[in-house]
Amino acid sequence: MLEGLSQRLGAAVKSLSGQGRITERNVRDAMADVRRGLIEADVSLPVVEEFCASVTEEALGEKVLQSLRPGEQMVHVVHTKLVELMGPVESHIPFVDPGPTVVMVCGLQGTGKTTTCGKLAAWMKRNGKSVLVAAADLQRPAAVEQLRLTTEGVAEHARGDAKVGFHGEPERCAAYGEAVGEAVTVCMNAMKRARSERWDVLLIDTAGRLHIDEALMGELRGVQRAVNPHSILLVVDAMAGQDAVNAAATFHKQLEVDGVILTKLDSDTRGGAALSVKSVTGAPIRFIGTGEKYDDLEAFHPDRMAGRILGMGDVVSLVEKAQEEVDEEEAEALAKKMAEGRFTMDDFLKQIRSLRRMGSMKSLLGMLPGVGSMLKGMDVDEGALDSVENVAKSMTKAERADVSVMNKSRVRRVARGSGSGQQDVNRLLKQFDMVKKMSQQMAGGGMKGRMQMARQMAGGGMPGMGLPSRGSTKTSGVKSKFKKRKRR
Repeated sequence: MLEGLSQRLGAAVKSLSGQGRITERNVRDAMADVRRGLIEADVSLPVVEEFCASVTEEALGEKVLQSLRPGEQMVHVVHTKLVELMGPVESHIPFVDPGPTVVMVCGLQGTGKTTTCGKLAAWMKRNGKSVLVAAADLQRPAAVEQLRLTTEGVAEHARGDAKVGFHGEPERCAAYGEAVGEAVTVCMNAMKRARSERWDVLLIDTAGRLHIDEALMGELRGVQRAVNPHSILLVVDAMAGQDAVNAAATFHKQLEVDGVILTKLDSDTRGGAALSVKSVTGAPIRFIGTGEKYDDLEAFHPDRMAGRILGMGDVVSLVEKAQEEVDEEEAEALAKKMAEGRFTMDDFLKQIRSLRRMGSMKSLLGMLPGVGSMLKGMDVDEGALDSVENVAKSMTKAERADVSVMNKSRVRRVARGSGSGQQDVNRLLKQFDMVKKMSQQMAGGGMKGRMQMARQMAGGGMPGMGLPSRGSTKTSGVKSKFKKRKRR
């Protein structure tokens, strides 16, 4: 995500941080690199010029030039200006009481609008809101059916106890330009149902087009007048660059959009939309889509995004993801088992599954300070954890409870059952044994134990999470390398 932009800005700021003294010349040289990086990222040219002028003006101020650590001051200036460009931080969706809170979702075709409606429903469900999802896109083939299946998946699989329902009237689907009245009728019926059944939120998926035209805007304005939504959210494809920003500006002019959802930020997007959309439209970015799963929708925080762009990581978001997945009581019980040496392969499998629910390994590693730049061009093997799970699940219940019973014949059986090699099974057993020993040292050895654990991790790594050797372009957890001890 935003790798090219992050590399450009990071290199420019780093060049200044290595200077003993900042001068007007080296500031302007660095800002020339920043300007090129922003243009390459497809940031709107007026936004580029304003941003660079603002950073240069503040960087040449007395506070930076006379600072004992001018490089750090420069990083702070760039970070602050990035936050201002994408911010400020605002509340995400204002919910009303009594409900329903009406949220209207709009956007062009191909931006991931219908999928995003499902992710929004999942986000609201996690936050304790019951959601009725209405299908008002009556023109795109199978749009109603797609939303129905998406909603049922959210209701069944997304976390949270709140209910999620679907309202659709596929019999009202019509040809292009003929469904304005039908879409309004569907939305009004959905509103009546949401009120009578006391849903907290009515989420409306509206029609899109391949391009903006009067028929599209007429239908959206008709829906807007009929249901008077509390929030209008615009879904924008981050990969579309300036086309996305121009579309957002037109939607905002016609509908007064309350917020933007940027999708496909997990792809090789250049980042121009993320940096331009707030400045061009005036509408804040509320959420970002970072994957295909129901939970891959994050609340947008300008300060955290600025940190990611500058290679500072995003530890706060990483901790929040962990808190969502880990039950505090279970974590305490697990810590006690690890300290007492009762950690089993079943416990290890639970930890892997919790980790995978947090997102892809590359996205999680990218949140660690200083790691994001190391991942550029690197193929993080997401299938490595699949291999680890397959090996572990091919063991019997007794073997997972006590891996010390594993002998050569058992290893051969597990290898055949998991479709892997015997060396893979042995490697997992050795790595699991290391984790078990390290956890005991960490729990019982105080600072000394933690230091020893850190040294061991530097030499070996965690199962399924090995980092590549120098010159390697691929990571693989199953293939983590350990130093072999010489036999006497």
